[in-house]
Amino acid sequence: MLEISTGKLVRIIALAREYGPENAHLRDYISGLNVDEQVNLVALVWIGRDSFSADELEDALDTARRERSAPTEDYLGGMPDLANFIEDGMEALGMNVAHEEDHLRERD
Repeated sequence: MLEISTGKLVRIIALAREYGPENAHLRDYISGLNVDEQVNLVALVWIGRDSFSADELEDALDTARRERSAPTEDYLGGMPDLANFIEDGMEALGMNVAHEEDHLRERD
């Protein structure tokens, strides 16, 4: 199970789509996450880009913790397909992306 809320993941997707992965809004949001949330985000991105399968979530989390060196916002900011990777990772883990996106729009 991921230790980052789906609401935060959907917010990251929205920021990445609206402003691009290198934008200060997105970078600030990611840097404001706690370390566990950042590790979970990186692991999810890796699942979304098929570096790990959904069944390998624990391995992805362990690897993300172990290999954490650069600021997460720098690492993820270099990924033009960041939003798609997050969405694909969520779908692989059985998380309802569309439902959360609808709730995000309702709050805006």
